[in-house]
Amino acid sequence: MSAKTARSKPRAGKSEPRHLTHPEVRAIVLGIMLAMFLGALDQTIVATALPTIGRHFGNLDDLSWVVTAYLLTGTASTPLYGKLSDIHGRRPVMLTAIGIFIAGSIVCALAPSMTVLVLGRGLQGLGGGGLMALAQTIIADIVSPRERGRYQGYIGAVFAASSVGGPVLGGFLTEHLDWSLIFWINLPLGLAALGMTSSVLRLVPFHPRKHRLDLIGAGLMMCASIALLLALSWGGRRYEWISGPTGALLLTSAILWGLFAWRLVSTREPFLPLTVLGNPVVRCAALAGSCNMGVLVGMTIFVPLYFEVVLHLSASQSGLALIPLMGTAVLSSTLTGRLMMHVEHYKRMPLIGLTLAILSLGPLAIWPAEIPTALVLLLLTLIGAGLGTVFPVSTVCMQNAVSRSQMGVATGAANFFRALFSALVVAVLGAIVLGGLGGVTGMSVEMLARAASAHELSFAFRFVFLACALVLTFGMAFLIAMEQRPLKGPAPPPSPSGPATPIPSQ
Repeated sequence: MSAKTARSKPRAGKSEPRHLTHPEVRAIVLGIMLAMFLGALDQTIVATALPTIGRHFGNLDDLSWVVTAYLLTGTASTPLYGKLSDIHGRRPVMLTAIGIFIAGSIVCALAPSMTVLVLGRGLQGLGGGGLMALAQTIIADIVSPRERGRYQGYIGAVFAASSVGGPVLGGFLTEHLDWSLIFWINLPLGLAALGMTSSVLRLVPFHPRKHRLDLIGAGLMMCASIALLLALSWGGRRYEWISGPTGALLLTSAILWGLFAWRLVSTREPFLPLTVLGNPVVRCAALAGSCNMGVLVGMTIFVPLYFEVVLHLSASQSGLALIPLMGTAVLSSTLTGRLMMHVEHYKRMPLIGLTLAILSLGPLAIWPAEIPTALVLLLLTLIGAGLGTVFPVSTVCMQNAVSRSQMGVATGAANFFRALFSALVVAVLGAIVLGGLGGVTGMSVEMLARAASAHELSFAFRFVFLACALVLTFGMAFLIAMEQRPLKGPAPPPSPSGPATPIPSQ
């Protein structure tokens, strides 16, 4: 690029970095937050409506597929969106994802049978899989890594709001109105998200790049992921862990992962570039974030069950008791993201946070049934505060270590591994509970828990909390191994009344 071209104003705005004002940045963030909320809410709002849906269609056997179909397609398509957005730009890919999500919601709301509902949920997942990853990538496009941490708290707020508010809203709509409204509500929200993102994403700079999309590699990765998630979803529930169907799924997944690895080294432009996978900062940050997300998701699923069957709280009280964990995770994530702009040794914050979380899990593992409820809530508050410190640091460090041309695929890959690892942790925790209750298959964890003795329940959840502490210990090891690099961006962070937020040159 010549000096004359570099000094010219960004007339077209598509190949030149430009300065965005704070109102523009806020408008973009608000727009993508609504899109993120769509995907996050739909993973939680369905849970309380499942019994009603099963009775409506007279089909309780296939009810788990309403959740599994969304998880399968959403997890497998996440890295594909990152690659497509690097090729075609964030705006058209985000709008496409929202459109697919809305179409899937309409199919679900009008579904005449359980089969159509499951297919609609799979279509929803194809759209929802890109919303969170694209949102994080767009934030990386508009603010420098030094300033980026402050916006990661907004992502945490969306996740917490959907985790706590989704079941409440789903229960209200199902009990007082109709179960189909949990899908119809996505129509106005989705149209609003389309309107907001369509306009504000025009402000996001796009640098056109010629890439070849590795469809074979994408297919191998998606099929390998689906086979693994099916094994994790069915193992210990529909089939024994040591059984022909479970073993066949795991073997199929292993073979497909092997073919995918061969594709990575044999093709000229693989689906996941080796430069991204081989980057030690990206690798350690993604693994640390995956361990952290796995524990948070696992605890949001099993802690309410622990409250009900061990501490004997009601279902509504158990939902409310989850707020300390989620609320402090969001507050801690927001505070850590803002402090990253000012603290030189920013890696110390998540290391201290993880130490606090691991130590707080100790009493829950030793005395799961003897601790007073008030003390349990205090320990969950400390655990949430510790977990929240990891999310902004792992995301920002990963994005800080790659070039802008690889931002989408790196963020998509990190979100893919977080989702995959979350499913793995949930499956392991479920297997621990089932094993502690006798290892019987064919029933839900909740039904088994209600039929077990107090001693069996206490014994099972002791190892649930121990497993969470072990996973966090692995996450801490990855954080320790991660190189701490200076964050790109202006040294002094802009004041809230400052004129502009510069786009980083990476």
